Order: sequence, then structure tokens, then C-alpha cells
Amino acid sequence: MAYVPIGDADRRKMLEAIGVERVEDLFTSIPEKYRRQDPLGIPRGLSEPELRRRLGSLAKKNLDVQDLHSFLGAGAYRHEIPSVVSHLTARSEFYSSYTPYQPEISQGTLQAIFEYQTLICQLTGMEVANASLYDGASALAEGILLSHRVRKKRRVLLANSVHPHYLQVARAYTRHLDLELEVLPFGKDGRIDPAVLESALRDDSTAVVLQSPNVFGIVEDTDRLSKPIRTAGALLISVVTDPVCLGALRPPGEFGADVVLGEAQALGGGLVYGGPYLGFLATRESYLREIPGRLAGRTEDGKGNPGYVLTLATREQHIRREKASSNICTNQGLCALSASIFLASLGREGIREMALQNLHKAHYAKHRLAEIDGCRLRFAAETFHEFVLELPEAAATVHERLYRKGFLAGIPLGTWFPEESRSLLLCVTEANTREEIDALVGAMGEVL
Repeated sequence: MAYVPIGDADRRKMLEAIGVERVEDLFTSIPEKYRRQDPLGIPRGLSEPELRRRLGSLAKKNLDVQDLHSFLGAGAYRHEIPSVVSHLTARSEFYSSYTPYQPEISQGTLQAIFEYQTLICQLTGMEVANASLYDGASALAEGILLSHRVRKKRRVLLANSVHPHYLQVARAYTRHLDLELEVLPFGKDGRIDPAVLESALRDDSTAVVLQSPNVFGIVEDTDRLSKPIRTAGALLISVVTDPVCLGALRPPGEFGADVVLGEAQALGGGLVYGGPYLGFLATRESYLREIPGRLAGRTEDGKGNPGYVLTLATREQHIRREKASSNICTNQGLCALSASIFLASLGREGIREMALQNLHKAHYAKHRLAEIDGCRLRFAAETFHEFVLELPEAAATVHERLYRKGFLAGIPLGTWFPEESRSLLLCVTEANTREEIDALVGAMGEVL
């Protein structure tokens, strides 16, 4: 918006139109003792070159995040992104496209959505995926609502090792619905105890929500956990916050998950200051009509030519009101396109190689750090690319010292779990070099 200055004559006309004599009269509602009487001391205006130099000198006082060695994770992950991703997503056909209601002019967008859905199904081992959701947390909430529509029961069990932000959003979504959310504690090894889960399951249980790897980076014993869930007739909702792990771990569809959902930011999205991100949701074909959001499909015209259409739009297009399966009225089209290009460019072997690099580098880091006097691994269970280090003093204090040395050393878990005030959650991906890891180990030894 352009700034249009006014002169004294303009100011007088405005005051007359309002019906006051002075600008000060506009503030009579504020007691005089709270009004500033002395001049503000604003210096004269700067020329454009002077202003640029001034702002540049101020900007140099900021710490450039590129100069920091990042070991942050917990739902937002730094991975190497092939340059083809940004090159293709920046094309105007995709960058400026809108809701694909008219298939005759939206074939490219619809095909991209269809291919995204196909890739998500291949990655998760499921049969059908939607066109994407806002983020991982809202995907979990929508997955819970899906299970409620399918099973018609009111009780949902959630592992306390699911990302705390996801749990908060799920509570917000369901607080005024006929649903009861019950959180199960994690055991001494950071995983859900199958015996605890089995004792909590009842006839009114509609679903069980598990995250693997969980918020501590630990791989849950999904085979043992899925058996009592199936016996109880509840749905198993599997949360994945970094789908890169599925390049090395078994896809949830193979251990009996009914709904697989989570955050796909790691698939070519970058960190981008926290958003926009990309929620994904995949399920069994029998639950197709209960999927939230929209679904693109592939068909043929009368001449046998392939074409793409918006097969399912559960809210906006048909305005189903109380019969709608979701309030979600759009999808993260550009983010989903990034994920598709990312997965297609890496391929099956590429995503496996990336996952294995994450696994090996993280294990190297955690064992090196655990060798430092006073440090130990908080949990003994197997991890993927995140792990929890227990420190001899408050993790927040150690975290601050490492920050001053140029490291974003994970997240102090006391923020989410007060009893874990000495625990530090660290993440290592293929983007971290061995030199960075060794530097972190050296810095940790110094600050302790």
C-alpha cells in the first residue's frame, strides 16, 4: 500500500469533517496524565541510500541461522532437497493454479494430485490416500473423526508418546463432540507397554493412535501392539512425522494399520520457518467414503483417452452440511506437488538410501554422545534418526550453552514433559556431516 502524505490544509479539512479543532482533541478519552507531553525526538527522514545502509547495519546484528549447526527435529526435519523440486514447483501453471473444479482446464493439477496420492499409498502400504490436508496435527484430528464415523464408538486411546502438539490439536477438534480421548503413558523404555494397552481396550474403543517412530525417536513394537487392537475391534491409527523413515522401516500397512497419517514436510518441503506444511492421510479402500478433504481420480473419456477428475470433495463442492465428513475444504496442492517431485526424483532406492543415512548417522551421534561423562541414553529401545540424551543438569541450560557455541542442539523435553527436565531430544539427518556430529560431541564435552 502506497503512503500518501498530507499537508496542513488537508489536515484542517479532515479535522473539520470530524468536528474537532486539533489532533489532540482526538485523544481526550485518555487521561491527561497518561499522555506524553514532550516531543518524541524523531530524527529527520533518511534518504533511500541512507536507509538501506542503516537497515543493513541493523541486519548484521542478527545471527544467521545458516551459521548454526542444526540438530533439531521433533516434527520438522531438515533434509537435502533436489533442485528439481523448486524448479518445477515454481512453474506458473502450478504456482498460480486454483481449486481444480473444472477438469477440462485443470488436467495438470489433477494429475499431480493423483500422482501424489499414488506415491503416498506406495510409501505407506495403504490402498487409498486423499489429496492432502493442512498439516500433520490436523491430519490426526481428521483421522480420529474418520474412525468415529466408521466404528460409531466414542472412546479413543492415544499414546502419550505421540507428538504433544498433535495431541493438543486432537483435543481441540473433539472437545465438543461425543468422543472421549484417553492418553496412555509410555513405559520405562519410551514405548507403549502392550499389557497396558490391552487392559485399556474395551468394547467402546473406536481407535488407538500410535506414533512410530514416536516423539522420542523410538520405533514402537507395532506387531505386538496391533494384535490386541484387532481383537478389540478398534482401528489402528498410525502417525508418521517424517515419512523418510519408511524408506528403511516397514510401512504401516504391513503391520495392520487402518489409517496412516502425519506430516510430509520432510518430503521436499523444507523447514520454511514453520509452514505451510503438508498433512497426509491414507487408509483402506473400504473407508473411501469417510476420507476427509478431496480425492482426485483417473478415468477415460468416450474415446478411451485418460483423464483426471475431482472424484470426491466432501465439503465445499457439494455443501453436505451435517452429512459432510470434514470441514476441510482445500488441500496443500503446491506442497503435495513438492512431495511428489521429491519422491519421484529419489525413487525407491533413493528414499531407502536417504533413510539409511539418517539411521546410521544418528546411531553414530548417539553412541558418541553417550560416551561423554555424565551423559547417557534416556531410553534403551531402538531409534531411527532421533534420540533422547539424559544430561547431568537441566537440559535447557545445556541447550543455551551449546547455542552460544553455534549449535541448535535439539529440544529440551522439559518443555513438554516436566519430569524430563534433564532430557534433550536430538535429531540427525543426512544433512548433518560427520564433522558436524564430531563438533557437537566436542562442544557437549566442553559445556558439561
